[in-house]
Amino acid sequence: MSAQLEQQVEHYRQWRDDLVAAIHAYQAWLDSTGEVDAQLSLRLFDLLESLKKDRLVLAFVAEFSRGKTELINALFFSDFKQRLLPSDVGRTTMCPTEIYHDPEDAPCVRLLPIETRYRDESIATLRRHPVEWSKIRLNLDSPQELLEAMRTVAQKKTVSMRDASAMGLWDDNDPDLKDMVNPDGTVEIPAWRHALINYPHPLLKSGLVILDTPGLNALGTEPELTLSMIPNAHAVFFLLAMDTGVTKSDLDIWHKFIQKFVPHRLALLNKVDILWDDLKPWDQIQLAIQHQLYDTARLLELPLSNVLAVSAQKALLARVRGDELMLKKSGILQVEAMLTEHIIPARQEILRSSVLKEIGAMVETSGKSVQSQLAAVRHELKELTSLTGKNRAVIKKLLDKVQADKMLYEQTVKSFNITRGVITQQGRALMSSLDNDRLGEMLAKNRAAIEGSWTTSSLLRSMQSLFGHATLQFERILHHAYQIKGLVDAAYKRFHEQHGFELRFPPPLALERSRQGLQNLAQQTTEFCDDPINVMTEKHFLIRKFYIGLVASAQQVFEQARAESETWLRASLDPLLKQIQDYKAQIEQRVTTVKQIHDNTDTLEKRINELIIEQKRLLGRSAVIEDIRARIRAAPPAFPVNT
Repeated sequence: MSAQLEQQVEHYRQWRDDLVAAIHAYQAWLDSTGEVDAQLSLRLFDLLESLKKDRLVLAFVAEFSRGKTELINALFFSDFKQRLLPSDVGRTTMCPTEIYHDPEDAPCVRLLPIETRYRDESIATLRRHPVEWSKIRLNLDSPQELLEAMRTVAQKKTVSMRDASAMGLWDDNDPDLKDMVNPDGTVEIPAWRHALINYPHPLLKSGLVILDTPGLNALGTEPELTLSMIPNAHAVFFLLAMDTGVTKSDLDIWHKFIQKFVPHRLALLNKVDILWDDLKPWDQIQLAIQHQLYDTARLLELPLSNVLAVSAQKALLARVRGDELMLKKSGILQVEAMLTEHIIPARQEILRSSVLKEIGAMVETSGKSVQSQLAAVRHELKELTSLTGKNRAVIKKLLDKVQADKMLYEQTVKSFNITRGVITQQGRALMSSLDNDRLGEMLAKNRAAIEGSWTTSSLLRSMQSLFGHATLQFERILHHAYQIKGLVDAAYKRFHEQHGFELRFPPPLALERSRQGLQNLAQQTTEFCDDPINVMTEKHFLIRKFYIGLVASAQQVFEQARAESETWLRASLDPLLKQIQDYKAQIEQRVTTVKQIHDNTDTLEKRINELIIEQKRLLGRSAVIEDIRARIRAAPPAFPVNT
């Protein structure tokens, strides 16, 4: 691990911590003004918790024996001075493995037995049941014990072909599996279905999560990997072999699981040291490497800058030995530069946008509220200053005007309550359409259909039917949501035109992410159902597992849409409500003040002094909220890159 990469991840963590500090400052600002309520406190708490638990997920994907685990060792664990994760031939990662740091749990390896594949629970469901996992504590003081614990992710076991088939790990029609049968008719399978490694590494402590995936067969047999884990990664490192380039199986993985579903993709041609030849000039070797890079970029439809040559084994060796020349030749520094200069900054911008979506409008409303109060104080100060030395008749005229303004305010409140009632009613209907029970009913009907299907074609038709219904339901929900948004937008415009309020805007309704997630699932379903291998062979187990993963992912999409809609509905009228509340406080104060002055002109000077003090206080509050606004909205500062 280079110092620059470590510094960039630490830079990212510090920036995230600064963002957390700005939200805490906003929370304190609200507390000091008495404007925070239970609902708002909960929203801020949820946002802070999500930021504290934010993770930058890097997925390493490839066919078997491409060197994924060796690259992970070279990139992140070279300080261990040997291979921390098993990457020897025949002793590499056999199951999907997530490596992260959780300070609330002791360092350990958690392993999900392969036998859980007999059942229908998804990995996401089983995560919530610790009793299902085998746990091995990591002894950080003993390198040997640490290595032994890490090697468990490479464990295999021998079972009968019947048992392997029942777990979806054997197919009699697959000719590539025939050579794997032992003389006694048994076959070797992974011992574990999924592994979680909690390890206190500096980068992991800063929020990095590494997802190490097995090859194509494992990707195909664990649909949850392809439906949610890989698409939810922030970047994918796709490893290929330098000597073979892009093979057919590489292209299968790329097209089915990565190309259309992950925003940041990096292709790495590993084992470049195969081309290092002492009998050839270095410039000729570089030409051969460049040719393979160009060819790979063309086949994978990637920018050339996203295709790099690397030797994971030489990079690890160079770091263990402190060999700077070999390290430079290995290409690992270019991989780290891509992480440092592109992937991590892109994640920062996504996080910043998420925070702005959640509380940006709230902070804007708070700032505008202070400015509105400041304008009202200045107006009243000017108004009262002009009364100095005036008679009671003039004051009476002002009192009549202020009371007329109060009557107009009361009409405004009635209008707002009617508008809020309509929007609330529509919101309840929207939430009902996103209700888990309603979604569950739709999924249950399709589940009954799929469980009644006995042929591959009917199973596939049932899955396509499920997504047809899910997509139709979501489009109805989306249409309803944007109808409500139209009502909200119209309310803001009406209050501006009819009641003279400053034209403000509600927080944006952002359901496109959920819609895109559903479209991705629909596309994956179509491709799965159109795959000749799935259509022509009787793969009931695989199709069933894919269906279960599909249902779990669809539920996550709908839950995400529900959470986003609920948050938006709660906040949609907040800026308008805040204007009305501010106006109420201001008009009531003006009525009281003018009445007092009308009854006793001696109170005029006292009130003017109070307003001068209030103006100073509001200027201080305005400065604080503007600082918070700037900290939340500011783009992440550029990380200095050494050249």
